[in-house]
Amino acid sequence: MHQEPLKYTEKYSIDKEVCRVVDEITSRLISGIQPTNYREFIDTNGIGGYVSLTLLNELTRKFHGLLVASIKPPTNRWVFVSNLEEVIHLDDRDYRLSENIEIFRQHLFPEHVYRVEDITINRKIFMPYGENTTILRYEIKSDREFSLSFTPLINSRHFYDTKENLSFSIAKEGQEIRYKPNNNESVIRIIAPLSSFSQDTGWREIEYEVDRMRGDSFSDSLFAGGEFKIEGKDNMAFYIVLTVEHRDYDPVYEFEKEMRRREVLLDKRVVSHLPLHLTLASDSFIVRRNELKSIIAGYHWFGDWGRDSLISLPGLLLVTRRYEEAKEILLNLVRYENNGLIPNAFIDRSGDVIYNTVDAPLWFIDRVYQYLKYTNDMDFLMHIWEKMASVVDNYIKGTYYGIKMDDDYLLSHDAGLTWMDVKLGDNFITPRARKAVEIQALWYNALRIMDLLSPDGEGKYREIADLAKENFLSEYDRQYDVLDTKDCSCRPNKIFLVALDFSMVDNTMGEKIIMDVEERLLTPYGLRTLDMENPLYKGKYLGEFNKDIAYHNGTVWPWLIGYFVRAFLKVKGYDERLRIHAFENYLKTLLSNLGEGCIGSINEIFDGDEPYTPRGCISQAWSVAEILRTLAEDILYIRPPYEKHFLNNAF
Repeated sequence: MHQEPLKYTEKYSIDKEVCRVVDEITSRLISGIQPTNYREFIDTNGIGGYVSLTLLNELTRKFHGLLVASIKPPTNRWVFVSNLEEVIHLDDRDYRLSENIEIFRQHLFPEHVYRVEDITINRKIFMPYGENTTILRYEIKSDREFSLSFTPLINSRHFYDTKENLSFSIAKEGQEIRYKPNNNESVIRIIAPLSSFSQDTGWREIEYEVDRMRGDSFSDSLFAGGEFKIEGKDNMAFYIVLTVEHRDYDPVYEFEKEMRRREVLLDKRVVSHLPLHLTLASDSFIVRRNELKSIIAGYHWFGDWGRDSLISLPGLLLVTRRYEEAKEILLNLVRYENNGLIPNAFIDRSGDVIYNTVDAPLWFIDRVYQYLKYTNDMDFLMHIWEKMASVVDNYIKGTYYGIKMDDDYLLSHDAGLTWMDVKLGDNFITPRARKAVEIQALWYNALRIMDLLSPDGEGKYREIADLAKENFLSEYDRQYDVLDTKDCSCRPNKIFLVALDFSMVDNTMGEKIIMDVEERLLTPYGLRTLDMENPLYKGKYLGEFNKDIAYHNGTVWPWLIGYFVRAFLKVKGYDERLRIHAFENYLKTLLSNLGEGCIGSINEIFDGDEPYTPRGCISQAWSVAEILRTLAEDILYIRPPYEKHFLNNAF
């Protein structure tokens, strides 16, 4: 995919070109795109809950729903309202709104525009921040009488499950209808002022097509919970509230409040060139765990994962100037530090903490450093230093999962502890045990950061770092993926040898790594996890095999492109011509994808073969984060304000 850099002129500056492309994408999504069932939308509430459907307002996943609530934020997500069957009645005819969608728009809120004869209906959907509530705002333009009815499709199940043995009791309280499921303490409230209600209930049997294709459970039963009817004439606006919260709502106030909150987020961006929709998407992953913030790894089904949170932190929170929340996330993770380990994940159903990661603690040290480069918050460093030192000390003497500094000062570890950690039964698909290459890169980088920040200046971290580097380079005579097993599989992990702040390889070796990755792994949507010539390569995520086999054996991951761009520009210099080249050849196509898959966001993965179909989670934290970070720091070259201060003391 390598191309010559574009001819540079003042008229074609990187600032102008990024701004042009971003404005073009933003205008397209705001003006409207064609709804299909392959395109989806999502809106979130800051505690793990969300609303998400296809653009045709259909349910193709068991994770879809109009009200998916987080019972124990940010986990234990339950589907309570799956959808609404909306019908407009004109004269003697009935029209289903889902069959009369003219266009879908995404600005601050997801918006559908319906046209039925000479009537236009605009419907915006949003969730008030911090609450398990969905509000729908309808604005109808008409010059004649009509009525709008809707039947809520009620559910009550964990979003991993389907086909619960459900029953509901129904009660009317003033302007609201309450549904009490037999399997949960929550009460589902639907508040629809100006409406009448007919308790004509039933059941709808449904199959989730995407889940069927993925080999997951896909059959469900939804409770049709009666009919609400609103009579109207001429132009009018009204709101419907779906909630499991126990308070009154003024939906007009909630609409204006949430609109202002999102506008403030856009104003805080480090540079206005950052895509509006990606900035809003970045907010969707930032959630509350207890009194501090955390990061959801991806929607729909991931919870907050340590590794994902730390990799995502600079793009989601530093280039968007949300420094206090970045600090909260670091504090929230480190409170669970256990013998040098940082949590890998919090299980959605139970909230249990698991620690099966070798790289999260090393990413933690790096992310403290990235935070300091943006804030120079030395009080925070002093507060957290003992936890950072605990990571390194435990890694040196040895901790759980076989993690221990070996006699050659490099880091050894058990199988399945890197980001390529998928497991089928008792077997890891990509075990990568002992000395995975990116773990050595992160280990050296962490040691150098500890040396730089050490308050005592003893130099012990630098001594270990120098010995680790010497021994690594003596063994790294080929581009290995796992050092001690001499695994030469071409995987993207070696890019971290080049991209991190402190690197063991020189520019000559760095250029060879970049050239090999570009030639064998680069696609328009990220890096493949294995080169196409390898017999283990799977070019499509779904096929006549378990999808997890393909997960790290050819599947494309967008987040890796951020580190590829960083490595490319780091070794070649940040000349504007090269930044233009990087933007045009490595990022532009991926940015154009914001109108596909999940509107305004970026999928978790893509197929390794053309046409690179988006797969996995529809909106992934580190996919969004690394595009935002690399646009700001590498392409536009807006460096952290205190970076030079620290680097001047690093050598």
